[in-house]
Amino acid sequence: MYTVKEAAALLGLTEHTVRYYTDKGLVPSVKRDKNNNRLFDEESMNWLTGVKYLKQCGMSIETIREYVRLCLEGDKTIGERCQIILDQRETARRNFEEAKQCLAYMERKAEHYLDILEKRLPDDTNPGKWRKDADRVS
Repeated sequence: MYTVKEAAALLGLTEHTVRYYTDKGLVPSVKRDKNNNRLFDEESMNWLTGVKYLKQCGMSIETIREYVRLCLEGDKTIGERCQIILDQRETARRNFEEAKQCLAYMERKAEHYLDILEKRLPDDTNPGKWRKDADRVS
């Protein structure tokens, strides 16, 4: 059995996050000791691990709660659970494409700044100077 602190450390979560997930009903097998402290066995660690990854993939707490509920209902809900995962996969793909675009933009900007720092280009990145430079050109 693991305490909140131990479970958090093992999974790379904060203790607050572990408590939050259990309070939201996302770890249905979590146990309590005589002092009402949460205790995590292997099953509850599996639930917690699953929740961690679903959340990292951008799934909402409400959708994770629905997914957990469906899991608890058993094999008859495999199709519904699969659809939740397929929907989240599509969201993850869209987010990945956006992240690739952002990274490409930041790479171009960083390269531009490096060119400025190495005096290959004048500083054209400061909007406060644009009007002044435009006035000088005219």
